[in-house]
Amino acid sequence: MTLRLFSRSFESVPTSTSWYLADLGEARGRQELFTRQSPQRLKVLREHALIESAVSSNRIEGVEVDQSRIATIVFGKPLLRDRDEEEVRGYRQALTMIHEQGSTVPITEETILKLHRLTRGEIWDAGKYKEKDGDIIEKFPDGRSRVRFKTVPAADTPNCIKELVDRYDDAIKERKVPPLVLLAAFNLDFLCIHPFRDGNGRVSRLLLLLQNYHMGFEVGRYISLERLIEQNKARYYETLERSSQGWHEGKHHPWPYINYLLSIFKIAYQEFEVRLGQIKPPRGAKTDLIETTVKNFSAKFSLSDLERACPGVSRDMVRRVLRSLQAKGDVECLGRGPGTLWRKHEKGNTLKKG
Repeated sequence: MTLRLFSRSFESVPTSTSWYLADLGEARGRQELFTRQSPQRLKVLREHALIESAVSSNRIEGVEVDQSRIATIVFGKPLLRDRDEEEVRGYRQALTMIHEQGSTVPITEETILKLHRLTRGEIWDAGKYKEKDGDIIEKFPDGRSRVRFKTVPAADTPNCIKELVDRYDDAIKERKVPPLVLLAAFNLDFLCIHPFRDGNGRVSRLLLLLQNYHMGFEVGRYISLERLIEQNKARYYETLERSSQGWHEGKHHPWPYINYLLSIFKIAYQEFEVRLGQIKPPRGAKTDLIETTVKNFSAKFSLSDLERACPGVSRDMVRRVLRSLQAKGDVECLGRGPGTLWRKHEKGNTLKKG
């Protein structure tokens, strides 16, 4: 219903939303600089994010595992003890698919069902839409409960998901609405449809990560979006409820939830830049950066070219690594003086001087 609303009439975004979009655009612009500057530091962040995402996204839904087994469940291949461990492992597998394949995984009905199947493990309805109607119920500590939101009936769910995917694809191509706004609108509509008996929240967060990759925002690889949502869980539920009121009639106000998600992305980028500066680089990180950069050059290059591609690395360090590569026969110097060009040797094709 949010994408329907935007397709009928979309003139501009609220001022607060435009601020988030501007900040995120700048953060994406700095993203490449940070990832090129400290490639070895990023390994530590990736491992932390993988663990935090698998644990936090499940914990939001009440799935808990023994803290002492988390790293083993996420990175190892142990015999799993119970359903909770199976679901955390499944979420990690879904994360791995997204991180490794990124923008090549399309936003389709098949992808949505696959993500659900991975996160739900061996349970009977993994990868299947709900078969019975089910509302979102809020339970209070004193035993009371209330209907927070009436979801789409089970019979209408397949068609609603198909329309959601089609409308999102069309809107991205039309470029009338900012892509990040469409991403958040898609997420709101997905949660309101509530297509599965269980696991809707987890699939929605995996789709957030995947859609960010499609748009070039890769902060979720290094900072867990799921952890940030868990840390701001009260606002997550508050804005989701506010934006879902009147959803079935198309009279809802989507911007509180849209702004909430954009704020999560902004916090992620802020944390990324802070944490990257705090992590001590592994020994040899600058050497690896220079060698990788040389390897990626497709033609002749100068010392200045190499320095620009390796911000934060001193000229003396660049020269030392170049001399080392030259001694091993990996590169050759084509002249003398400040503007001298260098050329790398392709494997199996030893070049001669001159």
